[in-house]
Amino acid sequence: QVQLVESGGGLVQAGGSLRLSCLASGRTFGRYAMGWFRQAPGKEREFVAAISWSGGIKSLADSVKGRFTISRQFAENTVILQMNSLKPEDTAVYYCNTGHSVQAMPGDLWGQGTQVTVSS
Repeated sequence: QVQLVESGGGLVQAGGSLRLSCLASGRTFGRYAMGWFRQAPGKEREFVAAISWSGGIKSLADSVKGRFTISRQFAENTVILQMNSLKPEDTAVYYCNTGHSVQAMPGDLWGQGTQVTVSS
């Protein structure tokens, strides 16, 4: 059974950093795009970042460009979201997602989510 498991969320002060990880199990990791979405209280889920199966194509939301980076570690079946210069408006539950391509995301498979809280 395919599963996505996120980790690395927590509480941080504005300007700080967090590193989110998503472990994919149960499939050939290298054949799918991976990405992150987030949902703040009272708001719709929104796109944050995505990376192609080869790692050669990356996409970032305008709101996080220059602060967040996405990468994947093939040996560990993991995708990483490095978040720097965090702002209070980054507070949300962050969800890992997988799809056939960056353009086709979000796909149907979601992780359980990890809470990120940025204090001012």
